[in-house]
Amino acid sequence: MDKSKEEIIERAYELGVRYEQECTGCAQTAIAGIFDAITIKNDDVFKSASGLADGMGLTGNGTCGALIGGVMVISYLFGRERKDFKDMFKPMKSYLLSKVLHDRFLKRYGTCRCYDVQDSLMGRTFNLLDKKKFEEAIKFGMLKHCSKVVGNTAKIATRIILEEWEEGRQGIGRPADLSPAG
Repeated sequence: MDKSKEEIIERAYELGVRYEQECTGCAQTAIAGIFDAITIKNDDVFKSASGLADGMGLTGNGTCGALIGGVMVISYLFGRERKDFKDMFKPMKSYLLSKVLHDRFLKRYGTCRCYDVQDSLMGRTFNLLDKKKFEEAIKFGMLKHCSKVVGNTAKIATRIILEEWEEGRQGIGRPADLSPAG
């Protein structure tokens, strides 16, 4: 992978970290970091991730929002379109690439569940639906920890996307400067 692709991957990490620290909402911040790094804009995909923060609905009891956001971008780029809805095999590429992201996330964090990731990184969890606990989480440094999870997930997902594009397995929205030579 040439340096420009490594720079794109690093940019996804940096933007994911920054967006999580400044804006919060791990699924959306992961999407924004990936999209901005690979120069794609889709407000519908971004908006659809609104309720997915902190393991969905701030419950902590679901899959990490950053991982979900990464899967959403992969699915947007390589997934099945409505016109192919009856073709059971059309989404296979998005399934396989999402599994790669899942497996790499699991290797790094040992779990996909939000509360378990929090507990492993901070030694505790927070009920973000409670205003006082939310403020306590911010003071504790939760954004510092979660922003790195977002950044790392954005980085992994971006690498997966770029490798697919490099191999000429085009999804939608491929920036012209990343087209394979030939």
